Amino acid sequence: MATNKALLAKALKYLSGALPLLFIGPAVIHNAFMNQKNDWHYFVLAIGIAFCVFGVYCLFFGLKTIMKSLFND
Repeated sequence: MATNKALLAKALKYLSGALPLLFIGPAVIHNAFMNQKNDWHYFVLAIGIAFCVFGVYCLFFGLKTIMKSLFND
């Protein structure tokens, strides 16, 4: 059972992209809640939620790709 190294490298790129998003998203959401009196509160909150959702998507897709590269489905 050989590992598909090209597919594994692609999965690691997804995971390396998800890692900063999973830290930046909650920081932006926290910033949005700290500045509720600002007019841009909802826009910044939406951006933070989008960062979190895209980070979780990249994490899921990266792990799915790792499983595909290791087990050759």
